[in-house]
Amino acid sequence: MTTAHNPEDRSFLGHPKGLGYLAFTEAWERFSFYGMQALLVLYMAKELLLPGHVENVALMSAFRELPLYRGLEGQALASAIFGTYAASVYLTPILGGLLADRLLGKRRTVLFGAITMAVGHFLMAFEVAFLFALLALVLGSGMFKGNIASQVGALYKADDLRRADAFQIFYLGINAGVIASPLVVGTLGETVGWHWGFGAAGIGMLIGLSIYLAGQKYLPAEHFAPQAAGSIAPPRMTREEWPALIALIILIPVLALAIVPNNQIFNAYLIWGDEKFDLTFMGTKLPTTWLVTFDAIVSVSFLAGVALFYRWYGKRAQEPDEITKIIIGSAFSIAGMLCLFTAASTTGEGEKIGLFWPVMFHILNSIGFAHMLPVSLALFSKVAPKALNATVIGLYYLAFFSANAMVGWVGGFYKTMPTPQFWLLHAGFAGFAGLAFILFKLVLGTKLKAAE
Repeated sequence: MTTAHNPEDRSFLGHPKGLGYLAFTEAWERFSFYGMQALLVLYMAKELLLPGHVENVALMSAFRELPLYRGLEGQALASAIFGTYAASVYLTPILGGLLADRLLGKRRTVLFGAITMAVGHFLMAFEVAFLFALLALVLGSGMFKGNIASQVGALYKADDLRRADAFQIFYLGINAGVIASPLVVGTLGETVGWHWGFGAAGIGMLIGLSIYLAGQKYLPAEHFAPQAAGSIAPPRMTREEWPALIALIILIPVLALAIVPNNQIFNAYLIWGDEKFDLTFMGTKLPTTWLVTFDAIVSVSFLAGVALFYRWYGKRAQEPDEITKIIIGSAFSIAGMLCLFTAASTTGEGEKIGLFWPVMFHILNSIGFAHMLPVSLALFSKVAPKALNATVIGLYYLAFFSANAMVGWVGGFYKTMPTPQFWLLHAGFAGFAGLAFILFKLVLGTKLKAAE
């Protein structure tokens, strides 16, 4: 297939045109993904898992006999299911990376993933198909997620300094989708009907698929076929690459702990906000899922702001390395969770919580996010051995798998633990991760430097 990809191209915001197609594809995929996710725990807790509905879900009786869910009811069961789903979508990218590296190639794997996810979103419109819908979304996301991210890094030559900036733009695309999805998917789901919202998420996924198909010729040629195909032997790991790979693997569980506070936004935080926040405006209660839109707006603002700040700072002094930026992000994450602790501990019984402390939480947490998630993804993409690039990006998402499994488990404590202690526990996650990052930098930082 003839390709128009040119690593020296600067036609899209100073970057190759392929970045534009990948960013907009990801924006629509995230529109569908986060729109559905914003509705998921509310839908389960307020309707699907209630008597008269839960009986309609195929295989739910057998599903609830699994050890992880046995004896759980209501919000605790909803949190556990959410945690399993949210964790699984970050485990399957490992399989998706292997599938792309050794069998189908990245392009075909992403296409199959997008189609499977669209099917899953539309199945969410039917109560009976709920578990099958989650399965389709988990498998489709596994094929899609890691492979599209690895294509971003592959747009550039190894010594191109635009790579890290490209992942910032890529994350801006993600957050653009997150901003729009609760306004459309969330509003439809909460005010018209849950299944209307899920159907809108499916349409968003089809739009993303169309954009990806339209941009094929602007992607690197090696991504149109499996790396192991053809007459050229696939690259192998070198002795120098092993220490860096081991360092990245050690970093994964620390990242997982750091991600827990941020990802609780889609679980217990939404339940808490729905019950306790003063969301009334001019006599009308705003949809709870709009909290996700606000978080995304703040996140986009600070992703851009932090990127611009370091461009300015880098011209005047030495810019911090990736691990140092992640440590800075951990400090902001701790401060954000302490805002929720303050909101919960200073509000009387039966009173609604004003939005000052939640807004401060979103601001501080978003600054932490901007220092942590895109930076860590860029680090993995840069240091990952060429022979296993997509697979290592898949391993990166193990951090999200572990984090979301903990989000589901810890979210179940919301009804049994005093709310101030619940959020203080999350501040502890961020604090412990920050200390671990500092230790990691001192002990293993040189291993990553050597691999650059």
